[in-house]
Amino acid sequence: MKPSRLPIRWRLTLWYLLSFTAILLLFAGFLYWQVQRSLLAQIDSGLQLAATQALVNVDGDNGRLAFQNLENSPQLGSRLSDDIGIYLLSPQGAVWQKLGHDEEMPQLFPVAGLQTINDKDDRWRVYGEAIDLPEQPGGWLMMVQSLEPVTTTLLALSLQLLWGLPLALLLAGTGGYFLAGRTLRPIDDITRTAQVIHASDLKQRLHHVGPADEVGRLADTFDAMLDRLEAAFIRERRFTGDAAHELRTPLTALKGRIGVTLSQPRQPQQYVDTLQEMEGQVDRLIRLSSDLLFMARLDQGQMAQQWERIDVQDFLGAMVDQIQPLAAAKAIVISQTIPTALTLQGDMDLLIRLFLNLLDNAVKYTPENGRITIHANQDTTDLRITITDTGPGIATEHLPYLFERFYRVETARSRNGTEAGGAGLGLAIAHEIARAHGAQLQVDSQLDQGTTFIIIFPLPKGANLSL
Repeated sequence: MKPSRLPIRWRLTLWYLLSFTAILLLFAGFLYWQVQRSLLAQIDSGLQLAATQALVNVDGDNGRLAFQNLENSPQLGSRLSDDIGIYLLSPQGAVWQKLGHDEEMPQLFPVAGLQTINDKDDRWRVYGEAIDLPEQPGGWLMMVQSLEPVTTTLLALSLQLLWGLPLALLLAGTGGYFLAGRTLRPIDDITRTAQVIHASDLKQRLHHVGPADEVGRLADTFDAMLDRLEAAFIRERRFTGDAAHELRTPLTALKGRIGVTLSQPRQPQQYVDTLQEMEGQVDRLIRLSSDLLFMARLDQGQMAQQWERIDVQDFLGAMVDQIQPLAAAKAIVISQTIPTALTLQGDMDLLIRLFLNLLDNAVKYTPENGRITIHANQDTTDLRITITDTGPGIATEHLPYLFERFYRVETARSRNGTEAGGAGLGLAIAHEIARAHGAQLQVDSQLDQGTTFIIIFPLPKGANLSL
């Protein structure tokens, strides 16, 4: 089946016209039937009333029925003037007497009740009633009225409907076309906006101000999607630029160092020193490349996660053991307050990277003879693990951006040639790992008062994760 080439606006209009036509035809048929029924009911009622009045003036003298004293029945006279014919028939159907219109009538048959007689030129409504007289032969009273007024009225109604229906359809089609256009206008706006959008400019928006119906929600959803796309493109551009800068810096240093070394002959030890320095730069490049690849896999959901139940006390103890040599080099004391009955569900490898990043960050920014405190507690809804250091702290204005990629605070967290310098990916990686576990990574810090990182793991509903 080939798809329709008609625009949606025309298709909506056609469907509307088809539906409206069906409704109008049903209404016209019902109206015609109701008018016909009402007119026939009026005629039938008039015939029956005239028959009742006529029976009062029927006499059976001389062995046959006849009308008497009609001049004393003005109501019956008015009925006769309304094209009603009155017939007295013998029991065999012979006409004894006739009053009323002089039009030629088809043969009447003595039948009780209402009937319609069709003639080649006209149609008649007939009401018959038997007349029984004591000790005399009876007969039939037949009331007859032409249906020509009914036919004329119905013909006029049909002509009005035939003229009115096309006009109504024309007005309905025109109105439906404009209504469909008005309804689809936000979709046209979406189309035009989408046509002018490109990767370098995602600022176009619909700014829908109409009702919050299906089309309105579509426009709002489109704007929200553009907001997300713009934010994603901004992050990607910044990430790409920062990554290029971070890679260019050590590569430039390597090239410069190689150029200086090759500019003149050197002693063997000088070559060794140069190679050792270059090895450090290469190690930094390897770590940076590894972090970038890890972030890309997290973004694309390509990290194969193997979830398992982890004892919190044993796990954090192992993390402290791994970081302890770095802390000991600065005489930093690491203390732990961790209950024995806590567990969490997660990927062991990812959680190791999360907590090693946080602990390594704490060791880097804690001065010599400082302290790092690890605390864990659980309530009915979540498990909280905090890591607090006694470092220089972070200014409040930097906290909202701390987990962004390549973001570095311009004081202690800027790379200034000291050991503390980094590419600004560690906290971003920790944040993404926490998010992959449905957890929240928060930070609380003030200048000269240290920094606390809080990891909040939600507990599964109805689950008891304690051992």
